[in-house]
Amino acid sequence: MAEDVQKDQGVRKDEEFSGTKPVEERHRIDELRLDGWMRDNVEGYQGPLVVLQFKGGQSNPTYRLDTPGRSYVMRRRPFGKLLPSAHAVDREFRVIAALSKQGFPVAKAYALCTDDSVIGSAFYIMSMEEGRVFWDPTLPSQTPEARRQIFTSKIETLAKLHTYDPQAIGLGDFGKPGNYFARQVDRWTKQYRASETQHIPEFEKLVEWLPKTVPPQARVSIVHGDYRLDNMIFHVTEPRVQAVLDWELSTLGDPMADFTYLLMQWTMPGLANADLKALNIPSMEEAAQIYCNVTGSAVPDLNWYFSYNLFRLAGITQGIAGRIRDGTAANAKAMESAKRTVPLSKASWEYAQKAGAT
Repeated sequence: MAEDVQKDQGVRKDEEFSGTKPVEERHRIDELRLDGWMRDNVEGYQGPLVVLQFKGGQSNPTYRLDTPGRSYVMRRRPFGKLLPSAHAVDREFRVIAALSKQGFPVAKAYALCTDDSVIGSAFYIMSMEEGRVFWDPTLPSQTPEARRQIFTSKIETLAKLHTYDPQAIGLGDFGKPGNYFARQVDRWTKQYRASETQHIPEFEKLVEWLPKTVPPQARVSIVHGDYRLDNMIFHVTEPRVQAVLDWELSTLGDPMADFTYLLMQWTMPGLANADLKALNIPSMEEAAQIYCNVTGSAVPDLNWYFSYNLFRLAGITQGIAGRIRDGTAANAKAMESAKRTVPLSKASWEYAQKAGAT
C-alpha cells in the first residue's frame, strides 16, 4: 500500500513539472512573426502554428510549437535586463548541433535566431523529443530493474560525453581549455556579486579559499554544467536516455566538474535518505564505478569538489534572487530557489572545512 502511494505521488510530481500550459502573459511572443521566420529558416516547416509553454524550468523560457505535421521546441533568452554571460542560447544551439552529428542523445538543432526584432530576444528551434521526464530521483513509478537501468544509462551517457575530443567535433573553441575550476570560481563570484541581495559570511570565506586550493586539471572535455535526472528525456518505453536537455551552462572544462556534481546528487534530498538497495538504485560508489569503467578515470577526494559544486549552486540561486529583484525570473518557483542561497553557502563551507579550510 505504501509503495502504491509513493508510486502515485511520484507520478503526480512528474506530471506537475512535465507537460505544457498556455503561454503566460509575461512570456507572450509575436506568433505571426515567429511563424514567418520559421517558414524562411526551418527546413520542412509548414504551419499553422500553435504555441504552448512548458512547465518547469526557470532560466530560459521554453515553448512547445505544434504544427499539423510536427512539433518543435523553442528556447529563448528572457526579456529584460540580464547578467552579461547568462542565457547564451547561441551556445546551447551550437553544442547540441555538434553533438547530434556524433550520435549523442540530444534534440535535433534546426535554426538559431540572434535578431531580437523577431520575437524580442534571441532564440533557437530544436526537435520535440517525445519521452519521459523523471523529477523524483527515487523513480517511484518504475520497477526495481528499470531503476537500475535508468541510472546506468544516465551515468554512461555522461561518461560518453566526456570521451569526445572537443577539437575533433568542431568545439575546440567552445571554451578556454585549461584552468577550468579557477575560471568557474571567478565566474560565479562575479555572477553572485552582480546579483547580491544580502551578506553571507560563508560565501565570503569560500570566495577567499576556493581559488587558492584549486586541484590540477588532468583532462579537457565538453562539460554539461547541470547534469541531473530531470534535465534529460528518457525513451517512451525503454530505460535509456533519449535526449539530454538544458545545455545553457555547457563549455569546455574539467570532466571532474560534471562527474562530482553527478555524485553529489547522492548527498541531496531525494537519494540521501533513500533505501538504495531496496529500490535497486546504484550507490554513490557503484555510480562512480559505472562512470570510471567507461572513461578510465579515478575517483578524486570529493570534499573540495562538493564544496565547489555547492558554491556554484549558491551563485546560481543568488542570480535567480537578482532576477526576482529585477523582474526577469521566468518561473513562480524562482522564489523557492532564491531562498536556498544561504543553506547552500553554509553546506559548501562545511565541505570546505572537511577539505582543510579553516
